[in-house]
Amino acid sequence: MTTLRWTIADGWTMTRRELAHWARQPAAVIVSLLFPVLMLVMFGYLFGGAMAAPGDYRQFLLPGMFVLGMAFGIEATFTGIATDVARGSTDRFRSLPMAAAAPVTGRAVADLLNSVAGLVVLAACGLATGWRWHNGLGAAVAAFGLLVLLRFALLWLGLYLGLVAKGPESVVALQMLVWPLGFLSNVFVSPGTMPGWLGAIADANPLSATAAATRELFGNPGWDSGGWFAEHALLLAVVWPVAMIAVFLPLSVRRYRRLSR
Repeated sequence: MTTLRWTIADGWTMTRRELAHWARQPAAVIVSLLFPVLMLVMFGYLFGGAMAAPGDYRQFLLPGMFVLGMAFGIEATFTGIATDVARGSTDRFRSLPMAAAAPVTGRAVADLLNSVAGLVVLAACGLATGWRWHNGLGAAVAAFGLLVLLRFALLWLGLYLGLVAKGPESVVALQMLVWPLGFLSNVFVSPGTMPGWLGAIADANPLSATAAATRELFGNPGWDSGGWFAEHALLLAVVWPVAMIAVFLPLSVRRYRRLSR
């Protein structure tokens, strides 16, 4: 219990460090919060008129934009931890009498708080443009919980990649993976409109599972491809993130402990 208490205390100290950095750089935080809003306006109003959807396109789009916002946060996590490694900050942390997992857990909690704030901003923007949930508050809370779970899972993937990267400039390579992953899903269009093999990949995308599950919980229109992945979207929206956490959380902590060895 003493070890656990100190682990939590050290992790919270590292979280406060990240929050203090953001307080000194409010412009960067504001940009990160408003970028998903820009994406919503662009796809909802600029391209939305040309999109086919079951019902109002913006009602269909909002849950997908929530998912995309959670996915794009991985770039900030990657850059933050890779910068600490490149500057030698992690070596200084490892020389201090603190819990070994504190730096990575502190970064994870801070980035999760930032993502929750971004989700609140995006949801408020959606409500202002006419988006609504229709299945009651309980189902809406469950949908937002799935979004936070997805972000928490992607956090550990971002942390691991940041720890193994050569430097923060490698974020360009990560973007080349994240953007196709985000677009190759059911976020914007139905996988049924894609070639068969491409639609199958989009159906199996973890982002598609969360998008489909949140649309169902919110009561927003969605596509039913009739495939196994679409029929089990709620289950997969939990299984995919839990599997990612089970793999990348211990890998991140192990990689952090082995830095400079």
